[in-house]
Amino acid sequence: MSKQDGRGRQVTTAPVDDPAAHVLHMDLDAFYASVELLDRPELRHLPVVIGHDSMRSVVTAANYVARQYGVNSAMPMSVALRKCPNAVILEPHFEKYSRLSGEVMEICRSVTPLVEQLSIDEAFLDVAGARRLLGTPYEIAVDVRRRVQEQTGLTCSIGVAATKFVAKLASSRSKPDGLLVVPKAETLDFLHPLPISALWGVGARTEEKLRAMGLQTVGDLARTPVETLHRWVGAAGGAKLHALAWARDPRSVETERIEKSVGHESTFGRDLTEPEQVHRELLRLSDQVGVRLRKHGVVGRTVSLKLRYTDFTTITRSRTLAEPTDLGRRIYEEVREVYDAVAKPGDRIRLVGVRMEQLGRPEGTALGLWDDDEAWRETETTIDAVAERFGRGAVTPAALLNRRKRDRPPAD
Repeated sequence: MSKQDGRGRQVTTAPVDDPAAHVLHMDLDAFYASVELLDRPELRHLPVVIGHDSMRSVVTAANYVARQYGVNSAMPMSVALRKCPNAVILEPHFEKYSRLSGEVMEICRSVTPLVEQLSIDEAFLDVAGARRLLGTPYEIAVDVRRRVQEQTGLTCSIGVAATKFVAKLASSRSKPDGLLVVPKAETLDFLHPLPISALWGVGARTEEKLRAMGLQTVGDLARTPVETLHRWVGAAGGAKLHALAWARDPRSVETERIEKSVGHESTFGRDLTEPEQVHRELLRLSDQVGVRLRKHGVVGRTVSLKLRYTDFTTITRSRTLAEPTDLGRRIYEEVREVYDAVAKPGDRIRLVGVRMEQLGRPEGTALGLWDDDEAWRETETTIDAVAERFGRGAVTPAALLNRRKRDRPPAD
């Protein structure tokens, strides 16, 4: 989700026809907040924060009014309310987000089969093959934005360019509810005045280092010898940043995309203080991760545990498995061992997360002659079938029954 607040917005105001600029990046505006405001239109002019109404929770999303106060996703709710005391807090409804995301992606796929969904609210489209039937990339983008608003009530911003990197930058610059076309011949004129933080791979530390060397803009970096960048940020990083600064991005739109990782995490209204409570939460999260892996037809080889303590100290620990898996039970057993190795008496835990990494297709990672998880595999496959028919939660591990009553008392 973009942290843009709408200031510095740049849009295309007249039709542009450049056949070389055929990559679109579509990004729904403040998606979670916009979905909630469909049912609460009277709040549109107010700062709205999506999250649980507890000082111990975190911000899931914020609308553009709230962002102008400095409120952003993943920020502790207590910090958000200090920045914006008059914020309206709305509870998230993820089933609505998933449904509306699916509708938007279907609109994109009706335009071109070359759609690469990046997340629940953004996607790349390659419309080179749709030009003869549907018009210029500019006209296609206008039509997609119109249909999204008419069919869902949501707005989206679209960037159009010759490469994925520049298209994504363009959509970000046009937010909210905008369209920006960057013709190929004008790419460097658009790119070079931008701050160096606009480049992928320039985080806070790299930005600080580059600014200390006198680099302020993408153009400054582009004019720096690549050998110098190698010394400053390493050979691989320097080569990548130099290429992006000259708009060199050979990646094509990929219709089949394997996520780099799949994970879930929970923040609690009160600290967890007993290992049994953490074990139950690990079981629930591991089950969710397994469901998502199987849904996307991938397996993972590395399981990662995330713990955040009451003083906001956060640790992550990971373990690589002998065989990749998509089973919640196997994930749970491994991540529980990781947790037990770091658990100490007196721990007070406010967040637990489980993540699977090193994902791949199962056909490239066949099971051994004996499958030690055969019984659990059959069980979880059966649960998936029941969930498909009756909804997730129709079958629940006994250890999770009444979990909220035991582990999640009402938030302070």
